[in-house]
Order: sequence, then structure tokens, then C-alpha cells
Amino acid sequence: MTDSPDAIRAEIERTRRELSQDADALVDKVTPSKIAHRQTHKIKGAFGSLRDRVMGAADDAASSLHDAGSSVADGVSHATHRAAGKAEGNPLAVGLMAFGAGLLISSLIPASAKEKQLADDVKEQAQPLMDEAKHVAQQVGSDLKEPVQDAAAAVKERASEAASHVQSDAQDAAGHVTDRAQQARDNVGGA
Repeated sequence: MTDSPDAIRAEIERTRRELSQDADALVDKVTPSKIAHRQTHKIKGAFGSLRDRVMGAADDAASSLHDAGSSVADGVSHATHRAAGKAEGNPLAVGLMAFGAGLLISSLIPASAKEKQLADDVKEQAQPLMDEAKHVAQQVGSDLKEPVQDAAAAVKERASEAASHVQSDAQDAAGHVTDRAQQARDNVGGA
């Protein structure tokens, strides 16, 4: 180590630059907007890769996901590779997975006050329609009650007629068998 003031100043200046770079990198790493941007970029890359594989693209953009440093990115990467392997060449599966991912993401985001207000407004406006639909359903039910009862009575009557025909046919057949048995006895006894 030198005792020269110029050398000491240069060493202090170099240390300041290094500390400044380290502090900037640390701030960049822990800033919420930067974290969100990095995660968004990683997820977009994962879905882009999945889309390319499913749609049959030749290039494989998924290799960039392996470079992710966080365990979340590794989990997303593994999940996309597994999903891509199962859905490869099947656009319907991609659509269902995208719908499911959207549904999951939307369930994680709390509703804003404006969304709650809009939902309440829609509910208020839809209430007369719901009441009308309920009234129509009750009307249809009451209108169908008599035809259903008539149909049930007709079925019961037809079943009763069928049962009496079967009973009559069975009695005729039994009488015919009895007659034939009597004739057979007579023929055996007279022979």
C-alpha cells in the first residue's frame, strides 16, 4: 500500500464506483416494478415457447427459461415444458390452458372498487330480467302441468289395457294347453 495522496484518492474513487455499481444493481434487483417487469418477461417467454411448440414451430425458445435464476422461474419453466410436451400440436389444449391461466391470474387480483360498483350496477339492472325469467319458468311449469298429467294418465291407461290383454292371452293359452293335454290323454287312453 502506498502513502501517496494521489494513489489513495484513486483507490477511494475506484471503491466508490464499485460501491455505486453494487448499490445500483441491488436497487434494480429489489425494485418492485423491475421485479414485475422481469417476471412478466419470463412468463411471456414461457408462454411464447409453449405456443411455438404446440403450434409446431421448429425453433425452441424455451432454452432461455433455463437461464432464470429464481426458483419461481424454474418452476414456470418446468411446468411449461411438461405442459408443452402434453399439448404439442394441439391448439385446443393451448386454448384451454390459456383460459385456465387467465382464470387463475384473474382470481389472484382483487377486484377494484370500480369493478365492484360495476358488478352491483349490472346486478341491479339484471334483476328485472331475472324476475321475468323466473315468472316465465313458473308459467311454463304451470302450462305443462296439465299435459304432463294427461300424458301420465294415458300411459297408465295403456299399461292397464296391455296388462288385461296379456292376462286374456295367458288365459286363452292356458285353456288351449289344457284342451291339448285332454286330447292327448284321450288319445293315449283310447289307443
